[in-house]
Amino acid sequence: MQLDDGRDENSWPDPVDPTSDDPDQWPTGRLLFTVVRRIEHDWNAHLASWNLNHAGFPVLLHLFAGPRTQRELAALNGVTEQTMSRIVARLERAGYVTRGADPRDRRRRAVAVTDAGRRAAAEAGRLQPAEDLTARGLADDDVARLREILVTLVRAQRDDDA
Repeated sequence: MQLDDGRDENSWPDPVDPTSDDPDQWPTGRLLFTVVRRIEHDWNAHLASWNLNHAGFPVLLHLFAGPRTQRELAALNGVTEQTMSRIVARLERAGYVTRGADPRDRRRRAVAVTDAGRRAAAEAGRLQPAEDLTARGLADDDVARLREILVTLVRAQRDDDA
């Protein structure tokens, strides 16, 4: 049955069709989600060599600046404290972090990176493999422009969170 605007009643109401198999028809959000999921999958496969994943790796990077509480780590990583507790437990089992008394507040516990954690993060986070995983199919100029756009998006999100 045809609608008043000439569309079939079973067609998508917007001009961009997120149900299409053609990425040219997808909204930006679906495009980003699809690419991010592929990168996350590839990144996890890369990190697995060090018994890491996309959740634990940035925690190690945050700990390079010094010990932090799980609450601080959760806020920095945009996850709940319960989720951070599981992430830290996994990193602790791998020998990458330790939990001990917080030097700033003896009532709290702080998480610190170990030497093994520093080495694993440094090896896993080398620039070239990461760039290769994320820039597949792009020319150097495209990568530079993509980086500009992503930095703008990250800064806008931080402004929204403030």
